[in-house]
Amino acid sequence: MHLCFSGWGTAVPDCMLQQDEALKLASLLCAQTREQLTWLPNLYNHTGIQTRRIALDRKVIEDIFAKTESTQSPFIPRGVPNETGPTTAQRMEHYQRLGPPLALEASRNAMEASAVPPKSITHLVTVTCTGFFSPGFDYHLITNLGLQAGISRTQVGFMGCHGALNGLRVAHAFVNSNPDAKVLLSSLELCSLHYHYGWDPQKIVANSLFADGAASVILEAPHTESATQWKLALSGSFLLPQSADAMTWEIGNHGFDMTLGKQVPGLIQKHLKPWLDHWLEKANLKFENVKSWALHPGGPKILLAIEDALGLPAEASFYSRQILAEFGNMSSATLLFILKLMAKKNAPRPCVALGFGPGLAVEAALFF
Repeated sequence: MHLCFSGWGTAVPDCMLQQDEALKLASLLCAQTREQLTWLPNLYNHTGIQTRRIALDRKVIEDIFAKTESTQSPFIPRGVPNETGPTTAQRMEHYQRLGPPLALEASRNAMEASAVPPKSITHLVTVTCTGFFSPGFDYHLITNLGLQAGISRTQVGFMGCHGALNGLRVAHAFVNSNPDAKVLLSSLELCSLHYHYGWDPQKIVANSLFADGAASVILEAPHTESATQWKLALSGSFLLPQSADAMTWEIGNHGFDMTLGKQVPGLIQKHLKPWLDHWLEKANLKFENVKSWALHPGGPKILLAIEDALGLPAEASFYSRQILAEFGNMSSATLLFILKLMAKKNAPRPCVALGFGPGLAVEAALFF
């Protein structure tokens, strides 16, 4: 049975950073030598990002720029040697306070678009890898959306940029087991809370890419045939060989620490196409049958590696690059932003979505 998308919703924080402002932050919080200051512009100019949203108040950013402390935020550098920024506990306090309202806004938008009554939602799937507290933002959604107290809850946590595809697989299983099920899936990511202070090239690459956002969808079994309604037909997973150190996401004392190894593009180029061909066979499709691609823009090098591995033209990642340029990499929420845009523009199908996460693991989804 296919899984239908009945409503889409997205939300981003109010605070917008232009790319020159993101570069200025990196210069103030990360660079320690003239050589490092010279290196940063080239990195930021090649991200493909023009603007991004972050959960911190704009006044905190202005404090950092002005080297003042009017907000008394723990994110303001204190001018001490080897600055590390806020503790993980302080960052999680911000996640707990700032994250749930964003997920609520995205979910309300999805429910309004679907016209599905709150009490008819049977399952809630939440996705995040940038913060944890309990009761979590699922509790916040239940109480503020008026969902039934007996709703079935599932949390997909710490799976990285492809987490929304894992969440879709869970929702698909629920609907396959009960055709009357209606699922609210909500992805919430506040990546900026894990901004790395000081100089570490791998973590500074992550600083240059990540941003904040939330996306939600209403999912159910098909009840009527609609040419415009997107349907999930198949999911797939593949752990690339000898890739355990290629991408990592670990809890540190001053935020969650991400590493992106230089071998990631090479691993994608070597292993993605053979696995994808085999996976598509399960749906009786060949590679050339795929008419559009929803590629998670982990960064410009990731997109180029996917295009090279699959022999895709640059226009295949048009929607991915558009979302990256406007919003940055919002981890798991990003693919739902891309799919929402593709549905709005009536992109041709079959469509394949691809996302990568720690492992190095690839998740795929096929849409009709």
